[in-house]
Amino acid sequence: MAVTVLAAALVVAALVLPNSVVGLRPAKFVRIPAEAVIGAAVMLALPRRPRVVLAAVSGAALAAMTVLNLLDMGFNQYLGRSFNLVLDWSLLGDAQSYLEDSLGRTATLAATAGLIAVVLLLFVLLALSMVRLSNLLARHTGTATRGTLVAGVVWITCSSLGLQISGVPIASDRTAAALKIQAHRVSDTLRDEAEFRKVAKVDAFGGTPGAQLVPDLRGKDMIFTFIESYGRSAIEDPIIAPGVDKTLDERTAALAKAGFHARSGWLTSATYGGSSWLGHSTTMSGLWVNNQQRYRTVMASDHLSLTKAFEKTGAFDTVGVMPGVQKAWPEQSFYGLNKVYNAFELGYKGPKFSWSTMPDQYALQQYQERVHSKRPADGKSRMSLLILTSSHQPWAPIPKMVGWDRLGDGSVFKGIQAAGNKPADIIADTTRSRQEYGKSVQYSVTALTQWLERYGDKDTVLVFLGDHQPIARVSGNHASRDVPVAIVAKDPKVLDKIDGWGWTDGLRPAHDAPVWKMSSFRDRFLTAYGSTPHPKRG
Repeated sequence: MAVTVLAAALVVAALVLPNSVVGLRPAKFVRIPAEAVIGAAVMLALPRRPRVVLAAVSGAALAAMTVLNLLDMGFNQYLGRSFNLVLDWSLLGDAQSYLEDSLGRTATLAATAGLIAVVLLLFVLLALSMVRLSNLLARHTGTATRGTLVAGVVWITCSSLGLQISGVPIASDRTAAALKIQAHRVSDTLRDEAEFRKVAKVDAFGGTPGAQLVPDLRGKDMIFTFIESYGRSAIEDPIIAPGVDKTLDERTAALAKAGFHARSGWLTSATYGGSSWLGHSTTMSGLWVNNQQRYRTVMASDHLSLTKAFEKTGAFDTVGVMPGVQKAWPEQSFYGLNKVYNAFELGYKGPKFSWSTMPDQYALQQYQERVHSKRPADGKSRMSLLILTSSHQPWAPIPKMVGWDRLGDGSVFKGIQAAGNKPADIIADTTRSRQEYGKSVQYSVTALTQWLERYGDKDTVLVFLGDHQPIARVSGNHASRDVPVAIVAKDPKVLDKIDGWGWTDGLRPAHDAPVWKMSSFRDRFLTAYGSTPHPKRG
């Protein structure tokens, strides 16, 4: 009897399971699932063999839906969106790599093996539970028939009257609704792929000759920099903001003393909590690249990226510094970069800081020594793309600033890394995660602006921005998708060109500063600095 009760409880729990962590409350599980009523009626009408087969298959299908619900929970909690059945399987490998970098290979392998075992066990238990319950119905046909009719009448009554417990409807069709949502999601994804291919072929500056691209930035030392997870919450969240805002104000003052001035605003990112490459490609392509299929489409196209526009002029040498890239990176062609320095080409001999292969300060110093201090031999200007990684979750351990002349090969960071927090201690604590996230942003902003203060000159123009907000557990379940963006320069003419944008003076954008979609930045920037549109259509 106890086994039967447990089997029934497992099936009902799976049928009413919500797909978000915030939905996990007792009232969600005190419901009557329509699928159970209909399933019981069907089982009663079937002979033994087809009944057992259908029960086993239904149990396996319910297990699959349960796994999808759990994936939705994880994706909503970390990426602020639901799992996409078509596109997101590849991200599971990225999640495993992230855990390995954060918790170590042994712990990750153990966690992965445990997760696979739990999933397989779920399939087995739900299949066996369904078979056991179907056999019970067959042994007590009369009682089961009456019970099914009563349950059906109660479900219809509760549904018609809208009866609820603690604000949750008693009548549930959760699994059927989830299945319908998944089907629509798959259909929408496939349709979106075809439509986006057409959109990507249209480019307002695709046919613009090189001579007519960014003429007002010729002779400048142009630098575009993304700061990992640098989102609006860093500047406005009551726990995170005080330290970050103080850093931004102090660094604004320090840059002003060195002759630099800044304007800042907000961009709404195409991604949230992760998948940084979607934010990078959206900013640079001028297209809304909010999923992996769109990303693949853009990378395979000849759509003009903002960085490639500089290369197309013929007046700029183009370089990328990517300390987060640890494998082949074919995207180099799309971004129009003549040379890319990945994690293995920057001479770092120090420890990793969780996922981040090296501290931002070290990466910037290497950029200075290998790139910025060496003017192109052919007399060209330079455009650089830097992706900083120290503010990547889990924000433990976090590097500390050291004397720029002490960086060497990075060995100086060994003691700092060893004395830092352990990732496992931070991941499990929401408050500490928020606090340490704020400290990591302070570190990254300080490293970047100190580099500019130390090595920038009258021709240096720095554009820096976040790629996305941090995970929902840090930024909140209802946080915006906005990220700060700033343009910094000594030459007043550079900032004069964006007077009409309404941006805030300094590195810290005002709460009511303009908010644009990240995909609009490319065209606004190209237009502001004198580029002439020549549309290209596929």
